[in-house]
Amino acid sequence: MDHHQHGRLEMRYARTLRLSNDSTAQPTGAGDVIVARAVARAKEGNADAIRYLYVRFASNVYGYARSIVRDDHEAEDITQQVFAKLMTAIHKYEQREVPFSAWILRMTHNLAIDHLRRMRMVPCEEVHAANDPDGSEANRQRARSLRDALGDLPAEQRQVLVMRHVVGMSPGEIADQLGKSEGSIHGLHHRGRGALKAALREMGAAPQTA
Repeated sequence: MDHHQHGRLEMRYARTLRLSNDSTAQPTGAGDVIVARAVARAKEGNADAIRYLYVRFASNVYGYARSIVRDDHEAEDITQQVFAKLMTAIHKYEQREVPFSAWILRMTHNLAIDHLRRMRMVPCEEVHAANDPDGSEANRQRARSLRDALGDLPAEQRQVLVMRHVVGMSPGEIADQLGKSEGSIHGLHHRGRGALKAALREMGAAPQTA
């Protein structure tokens, strides 16, 4: 996706949220105001706000993760982890303490370092437990199973699943973001869901169905 396409998608979400009335130039500081409003809406569960934050910050998160792990595929993995975690962690964010851009990059840094530790076989379960002090062991185990199953998927399938089911983007929006056809996105989504279900079933962590 080129810079102009990315900018148009970002402004489309901003207008959908009624965060901005101008699709061209914004006055100095307007971007910060739009982000602050999007964060507030995302805390309320607004899907368009979550999509806006993804489009606005995914490239920043990827670039920062890439500078730490020095690998394109691993940086993409970390980017998806950041936005998967964002859905629950955003409620902890307080604007008065640090700008959102710095806060999400700090999250990126922590996940990237955690990733490097795992690659070096340094135990990190204590880190995960500390990040979720109120979660039950069963919930943490399910989260670990899902993370492991996602980690075994091909990068493109994993990215489409996260964008579709975590960020909440439509197939057409994902196609625009990734520069692919909508048909290819449907194919990646179908194969990814099938592979994910099979992996979870093997782990004994597949969701129960009626």
